[in-house]
Amino acid sequence: MNPAELLTALVATPSVSGDEARIADLVSGHAESWGARVHRQGHNVWFSVGSGPKRLLVNSHLDTVKPCAGWNTEPQEAVWKDDTLYGLGANDAKGCVTAMLLTAKALLTEGAPEGVECVFALTAEEETGGKGLGPLLSTLGPLDAAIVGEPTSLKPCTAQRGMLLLRCVAHGKSGHVAHAHTGGLGSESNAILKAARDIQAVSALRFPAHPLLGEARAQVTQVSGGLARNQVPDRCEFFVDLRTTPGMDHAKVAQDVGAALESEVVVHSARYLPKGTDAAHPLVRAAVAASGQGTVGSSTTSDWAFLGDLPAVKVGPGDTLRSHQANEYLTRAELEAGLAFYRRLLHGYAGEVSRG
Repeated sequence: MNPAELLTALVATPSVSGDEARIADLVSGHAESWGARVHRQGHNVWFSVGSGPKRLLVNSHLDTVKPCAGWNTEPQEAVWKDDTLYGLGANDAKGCVTAMLLTAKALLTEGAPEGVECVFALTAEEETGGKGLGPLLSTLGPLDAAIVGEPTSLKPCTAQRGMLLLRCVAHGKSGHVAHAHTGGLGSESNAILKAARDIQAVSALRFPAHPLLGEARAQVTQVSGGLARNQVPDRCEFFVDLRTTPGMDHAKVAQDVGAALESEVVVHSARYLPKGTDAAHPLVRAAVAASGQGTVGSSTTSDWAFLGDLPAVKVGPGDTLRSHQANEYLTRAELEAGLAFYRRLLHGYAGEVSRG
């Protein structure tokens, strides 16, 4: 099966996050037919190629988001137009999965890089942060580094933003609007006005810039408050979304934001941590050599967020700007370049490790 045929089969197999059983079966079947000893946990598929003191995780995800409106083709079908394949997941991230699978096939046939065990893990629920790579890690055992397959135009991504969500509540005192400036209510009673001041304060917050990712800026994404049009509101809630950069501690940032606002501030979600890998790491050196391009940062999250302190590079065929949009596509040339890149990267990593 050539790369285009395998990509077609994967894209033509619907795998919206949480419903990956069919594509996991398909991936397992191919890997087993090539001689891999395949393991399953839920809809996660993994197998190892080669052996050695170093264990390198090679990971991408099988699931997709739900199809949006605006497609010119049926999103859950694989449609070739000249040398371009359109279909849900073609870019994010079944192109990466295809290239990784065929890289594994080549290693099974030709031999794996010396001194490195390549642990291929094609996992579920990346788009929803569910029962995918995170819960699987303890089963995979100790790892030394990781490649996370996402569409980056084959540019090695060595820094990834995290996501900190804060729930902010402004408190006031309820009363009749007609008595808003009398009866002891005063200007501090209106919770919406307090929240408005804090929302302005949020827009003025500044954080140190990252060399690859630039500045982190907080955004207010939801606001709700007030019970009736003729009642002074005693409560107003708003959410702050801050896409953090490596070096920003979520707990410390939340504390600092709380000190800057009148509102009560609590952490709503902090599990997507920012990530970064040192440019001197052997995997980064190998990725730069394999791609011929310098390192970049990524504003989007991925399963890298769940890898703890494990050094990682996020890289793969396709363009991140096509993800989660109508008429998602991947070209034949991008797919074939991705396959060649992953093969160079794995052998290059083994070479870097052997040189110390």
